Amino acid sequence: MAVSAPPLPDTGSPAAATPVRWHTDVLMVLVATIWGVNFPVLKYAARFISPLAINGFRIPIAAGAQLAMARGMNLPRPSARDVRSMIVLGMLGNGIYQVFFILGLVRARVATAALIIAATPAFVAVLGRLRGTEHLNRVQWAGVVMQILGCSTVAFGAMRSRGGEDTVLGVVLLLGAAFSWSIYAVSLKRYSDHVAPWYLGGYTMLGGAIVMAVVGLPAIMSTNWSAAPWGVWLALMYATFIAMVIAYLLYYRGLKILGPTRTSMYSNLQPLVAMGLAWLMLHESPATRAA
Repeated sequence: MAVSAPPLPDTGSPAAATPVRWHTDVLMVLVATIWGVNFPVLKYAARFISPLAINGFRIPIAAGAQLAMARGMNLPRPSARDVRSMIVLGMLGNGIYQVFFILGLVRARVATAALIIAATPAFVAVLGRLRGTEHLNRVQWAGVVMQILGCSTVAFGAMRSRGGEDTVLGVVLLLGAAFSWSIYAVSLKRYSDHVAPWYLGGYTMLGGAIVMAVVGLPAIMSTNWSAAPWGVWLALMYATFIAMVIAYLLYYRGLKILGPTRTSMYSNLQPLVAMGLAWLMLHESPATRAA
């Protein structure tokens, strides 16, 4: 996975709370679909442009767009302390995560990347439990264990395969991305309760832009942008405005209403979308290739 964070209706009764949660669940399905599409879209763009140049292009633009919209709507500004904390947190969630993610994506098949990233709900649940913010029952713990086992199977299987598109470095980077996002999602809950999504997204994205200014500037400067095909520009527009502005804002609303674990659970839908489009767009087979 709203223009802003409107006041929630009276939740004193289940009947008042149900419609909000139900609509938010639907929006999280939309977010999972958008991010699932983003896997093959980014990998397509990375065939023509450096992965770090891609992130160096889209992250600062997404930050600027969200902050401009927040100020244009005259939303209440967060405190200076919250702004500093969100920028630092964004350096992890929209900086380090995005670097790990896109560098891992170009070193692995879309199917492998999507399945590993889909393990983030398990990491979120475990971290939330350690922080005392999440309380899981036995069935939920069983789901967490199964998800971690499934992620481990995918990771070890990809690293052991020979002659395919998966690499050990790619898998390690994707695991690092999944863990980075998990820490980010759990830590962000304290701000999603009182900061408007536009400011939350803008300042955390600004933190990511700072990281990309350091890591991605050489790639940005050395890229021949005028030689990029029109399909790449369409991919960049989607990856910037749809995946990093609209989907992020919806995700932050879900984080506020549903909590980090339930919101992250919808990432399980991403591999289905990602693998289907990777097969159509990139002709990638989800089957592991033999030596």
